[in-house]
Amino acid sequence: MIKVRNLVKAFGSRVVLHNISFEIAAGEFVTLLGINGAGKTTLMSIISTLSRPTAGSIFIGDMNAQQHAAYIRRYIGLVSHKTLLYDDLSGEQNLRFYARMYDVQNPAARIETVLRQVGLWGRQKDPVRTYSRGMQQRLAIARAILHNPPILLLDEPDTGLDQGAATMLGDLLAAVGTAQRTVLMTTHNLERGLSLGNRVLMLADGKIAVDAPRDEVSVESLSRFYRQ
Repeated sequence: MIKVRNLVKAFGSRVVLHNISFEIAAGEFVTLLGINGAGKTTLMSIISTLSRPTAGSIFIGDMNAQQHAAYIRRYIGLVSHKTLLYDDLSGEQNLRFYARMYDVQNPAARIETVLRQVGLWGRQKDPVRTYSRGMQQRLAIARAILHNPPILLLDEPDTGLDQGAATMLGDLLAAVGTAQRTVLMTTHNLERGLSLGNRVLMLADGKIAVDAPRDEVSVESLSRFYRQ
């Protein structure tokens, strides 16, 4: 579903991603790990077509992401550091706006479905500015799955969540149907990353240092990359 080929990203003389290649199969849940500055967010930005690589290519299915970026975005749901929500609008109004952008059919029914999935039905009329950080992140996930994309990109979805909300993240992701989607998620929390994904990619110094099934790695084996 996602193919990364010889990817390079440089900002001036500073190379952030060094000739990276990997594939993610349809329905696979991959956790992308690495210290701050390892290149995780840069990689996610390129895969989501929000940034262009310096060299190399990304394919979503058989389509080149750089050549068909506008079309490919319909197949991707993105949850990033920013919620991409409008504070003065209600949760429902935010989703109506995005439903129009993605030409969602029968938007009222779809909006109710995703709001119920993320546990926000009943607060749909309230302005987003009145939501807690956890509620805003729930709404951001609802926004990302609104158009029912086959690919879900989660860039540190647990950032800013308290322990209780972060613990519920796994249940929330299960509720929105990640088992039927291809998921790439970044997180700083090794335990959470290993509990959610079925495969691990570790970025270190802009390169893939680990690419292994979840059962073949452990918190202890991965921790060494955070001590370097």
